[in-house]
This record gives sequence, C-alpha cells and structure tokens, in this order.
Amino acid sequence: MTPDDIRAFVNRDWDAVVASKTAYWAERFQREGWQPAWEAAQVLRAEMRRVRPDYPNERERALDFAAHLALRDKLDRAASAFSRR
Repeated sequence: MTPDDIRAFVNRDWDAVVASKTAYWAERFQREGWQPAWEAAQVLRAEMRRVRPDYPNERERALDFAAHLALRDKLDRAASAFSRR
C-alpha cells in the first residue's frame, strides 16, 4: 500500500459508496429476503468478537438498546400520524 493508495481511499466519493451499498442490499433483500443480511451480520459479529472478545460490552449493549427504543418511539409516532382517532 502506498501513500497514493491511502489518499485515493480517503478522497473517494463516500456518498457514492453509501448509495451503492444501499442499492446492493435493497436489491438483494427484494430478491432473497432478510436471510443474507442476517448472515452478513453474523459474520461481522464473529469477526468483531475475534478482534475484541468482550464485544459487545455492557455499555455498548445499553447504547444499542437505547437506540432501538428511540427508533421504536419514532415508528410508533409515525404510525399514529396515519391512524384515525
């Protein structure tokens, strides 16, 4: 790896990278369902545990749970905006 390789990586079009990954996973989900994403997540989790055996620690688990609760709250509020009362 050269300094030019590192510069090229740092200076790449990150918005295009995100868009490409989003399109890839959306298409794959439409074609194959949730299982490929689940399997990819399990591979990433196993690799993280190989690198850091305590992953996820209690703090990370608490932050993740809080993020899930916040998302649920947003989804509940969005859903109620479309319901009749």
